[in-house]
Amino acid sequence: MQMKPCLTFDDARRVMAAAQDEAAKNQWAVSIAIVDDHGSVILLERRDRANPQSPEIATLKAKTAALSGKPTRDAEAMVKDRPVMVSFPGRLMITGGLPVMHEGVCIGGIGVSGVKSDEDEQIAAAGLKAL
Repeated sequence: MQMKPCLTFDDARRVMAAAQDEAAKNQWAVSIAIVDDHGSVILLERRDRANPQSPEIATLKAKTAALSGKPTRDAEAMVKDRPVMVSFPGRLMITGGLPVMHEGVCIGGIGVSGVKSDEDEQIAAAGLKAL
């Protein structure tokens, strides 16, 4: 039987805290979602004044990163060559989601929504540095 690492609730809390610190430092009103390797939500937070749709968008970005094991930036780039990819169910091909990797294995994803896509990704990357 093969064993694989998993993203724990405590891990997700550390990632969330670091991501929230980055958002607060820049005064960005965003939502941040952290999901497991199956795309199920572990943590979801919506900062004050964040767009009402941002929690759903952040969750889809996190899920897309977790299920593909790649940043959503890569998926967004692929859509330019293969527009049909936009129709993948339950996925969002927009920059702002990053996979959570451990020893080469994807154990989850973090997605951010509420500011420019590059800034969303900056917040997600700050969160990952906490692991």
